Amino acid sequence: MRALNLMTLLLVIVGGINWLLVGIADTDLVATIFGGQDSVLSRIVYILVGLSALWQLMPFARAISIGETAAEANTPRH
Repeated sequence: MRALNLMTLLLVIVGGINWLLVGIADTDLVATIFGGQDSVLSRIVYILVGLSALWQLMPFARAISIGETAAEANTPRH
């Protein structure tokens, strides 16, 4: 579970950086790397980033409900 949390967090960060670049420089890095916004690979990355954001809602909700320190202390280490 820890690996999945780290992977989804990384994808959320990638998505955030991509949106930063869109906002600042009007550059979609994902589209540039994977052949345009309509390419299959770009769409897969966009979907994975979105699903990762949904997945990250679980630790976020846990941190809100029990406090951040307690949430991190109760995170399973595998």
